[in-house]
Amino acid sequence: MSKLRILYAATEINPFLQTTKVAEFLQTLPQGMQERGMEIRIFVPRFGLINERKNRLHEVVRLSGINIAVGEDEKPLVIKVASIPNAKLQVYFIDNEDYFHRKSVFVDKNNKFHQDNDERAIFFCKGVLETVKKLGWAPDIVHCNDWMTGLIPMYLKTTYKKDPIFKDAKSMFTVYNHNYSHKFDADLLEKVKMLDIDDSMLTELQSTDIDGFIKCGMEYADSVIKTNENFGDNMNALFTDFMKKKTISTVSADDTLLDNYYNLYNELSK
Repeated sequence: MSKLRILYAATEINPFLQTTKVAEFLQTLPQGMQERGMEIRIFVPRFGLINERKNRLHEVVRLSGINIAVGEDEKPLVIKVASIPNAKLQVYFIDNEDYFHRKSVFVDKNNKFHQDNDERAIFFCKGVLETVKKLGWAPDIVHCNDWMTGLIPMYLKTTYKKDPIFKDAKSMFTVYNHNYSHKFDADLLEKVKMLDIDDSMLTELQSTDIDGFIKCGMEYADSVIKTNENFGDNMNALFTDFMKKKTISTVSADDTLLDNYYNLYNELSK
């Protein structure tokens, strides 16, 4: 039985919220790895659609209270937890009143993309890493899922690379399909920067769109996985380009899913 420590970061997870396939995947995979002997931590945003009372979320005061820098602003981080029923798994929710209390995920009721989704992603990625540091729990693998987690592999290779909690951690980035064409403001790169990060490291984000976050995750992750969804021409071109410099694996969501990831984790940790 593998004793690896796996940190999952994702946009959503069943049964708390499901708007995409990510939620289903995150319900299945961590539980399967825990049953195979791995130690698991899961982090997702506390989007306003999540019913705190129904799902029994409660704040963890000892982990809350950090201020997270997003550009020139600092926003207070609140950490809440809840357990997945019948799974013996805790989920940590990254929360902030300005970013996550609206009753929507990435688009409003008129299907308009939230202009600050870039800041929400930056806050989430930094919040995950700072909270894990505070937990004092050193992961072997940080498995990032979907575009919102795309900055984590870069932060692990730069700002956090010498931190005792993360110095031995490998990162994995799983790419999912999306249909967002929004462009963020031109100051995106300045908001993303942290210690040991300069403009030359942010080339993939110069497109200032969702694909930029995906390309950043793919560029810095130690292992890149794509789901077996039907990706559009734009994303397929992105995959073709990246396969010239690193391997992209495809993992099917079938009966072999858990075995495949179990093997991928153990191979990556060597």
